[in-house]
Amino acid sequence: QVHVVESGGGLVQAGGSLTLACAASGRTFSWYDLGWYRQAPGKEREFVASINWNSGSSNYAGSVKGRFTIFKDNAKNTVYLQMNSLKPEDTAIYYCHAQGTIVWGQGTQVTVSS
Repeated sequence: QVHVVESGGGLVQAGGSLTLACAASGRTFSWYDLGWYRQAPGKEREFVASINWNSGSSNYAGSVKGRFTIFKDNAKNTVYLQMNSLKPEDTAIYYCHAQGTIVWGQGTQVTVSS
């Protein structure tokens, strides 16, 4: 069973930066790409970025490409989301998800003030 736990959310001014972390555990977690998703109030959950544990290949939503970077630390079984040039519209609860499974983290709140 894969288990993921997010951390690192908070309040930041527009233009600022935050780094989120997703710690993965379980015997088979490396079988799956890990993705970050977000859900703003009144909106559907949307894809942000994902990374493959083995190849390191990554994908980004168009709205964050060039501002966000997803990377991993295999030794710590952790995937990070470095978020730069944050905008108020980035405000949401950010979730970590093991792609192709029903496994989601509890979410971490990111609030960007204007």
